[in-house]
Amino acid sequence: MDYQRLYEYRFRDVDQAARQAVWDQVAAFLYERMARPERLLDAAAGRCEFINATPALERWAVDETSYDEGSLSPGVKLVVSEIMEAQLPADHFDGVFVSNFLEHLTSQDAVAAFLSKMHSHMSADGRIAIMGPNFRYCMNEYFDMADHTVILTHKAVAEHLYAAGFEVESVVPRFLPYSFTGRLPSPSPLVRLYLAVPLVWRLLGKQFLVIGRKTKVYS
Repeated sequence: MDYQRLYEYRFRDVDQAARQAVWDQVAAFLYERMARPERLLDAAAGRCEFINATPALERWAVDETSYDEGSLSPGVKLVVSEIMEAQLPADHFDGVFVSNFLEHLTSQDAVAAFLSKMHSHMSADGRIAIMGPNFRYCMNEYFDMADHTVILTHKAVAEHLYAAGFEVESVVPRFLPYSFTGRLPSPSPLVRLYLAVPLVWRLLGKQFLVIGRKTKVYS
């Protein structure tokens, strides 16, 4: 599949400046939830909206597509690679962010293999934050995306994390709306207000947010 053409079509009517404004607020919120990691990896970075918006001292981004129009912030190390083949340092990152990626994998076993790889690249007590469409709340839209293959809910992702050697710290079944073409308001003050009022998440949220912490001992 030509993912670059796929995403050009999918986001053809999306205002990228407004999208980045949303990500600026979401990234700041999640960075705090992840206990302000100093060495942060965005494992499926896309146009790098998240990693660009974080203040981590060391920032890495991995994606198999290199976007010519991308505006990579100074200091971000970009690795253009399929994530399972990416050459990354072992036991290094104290924060890993994964957004709208697991549902693109080929099977539940592939999800498990990916999380095991992330575990191997994280330092003890490092946190991983996973965001993605929750099939329980968006089943009518889930397969409108041509690259969605694996069905996942917040409970399934929590199980996957624990099986991969993480302690599950936080599970939010309904966090953000289904997509950036959905109903999340784009002006920064409104996004900030949305993130500050979890009650609204329960009304509009269709994506889960699950956070796990790498345990010190894992066999």
